[in-house]
Amino acid sequence: MKVAIFFGSKSDTEKMKKAAEVLAEFGVEYKAFVLSAHRAGEFLHETVKQVENEGYEVIIAGAGLAAALPGVIAGITTIPVIGVPLECISTGSNGLGGMDALLSIVQMPPQIPVATVGIGNSKNAGYLAVEMLAIKYPELKEKLKAFRAKLAQDAKASNEIDL
Repeated sequence: MKVAIFFGSKSDTEKMKKAAEVLAEFGVEYKAFVLSAHRAGEFLHETVKQVENEGYEVIIAGAGLAAALPGVIAGITTIPVIGVPLECISTGSNGLGGMDALLSIVQMPPQIPVATVGIGNSKNAGYLAVEMLAIKYPELKEKLKAFRAKLAQDAKASNEIDL
């Protein structure tokens, strides 16, 4: 059970760290890479091929602005890619609040899909990766079921409040 996490800039580390935390919580091995689809295309291609050869089964890719990274990765591998649109405030651009990244990632051409979570929601990307892996790994499926049962239990316990 291995997930690769890619993102285009070190300034996105804190945003993407939440995916890694979810994977760690479920005992899923992961490795993170900071690679730009535009600035290091050839190295990105080599790294994705390395990830394939090392048996990674899901890729999470976060990107802002033009947000090409998830789509470029999806175009060079058959490993499922989960895109995380990011708001880019470090570049000096307002980045349209991440809407530009969301639309870039979600509007992939036919035959090259990228699963996409909400803007800045790498945590959900981690959960989606766990769900994908749970199809193959029964022990992970049991952890996920227990996690969901606890969510339901917590919701039931807190459904009444004093106003």
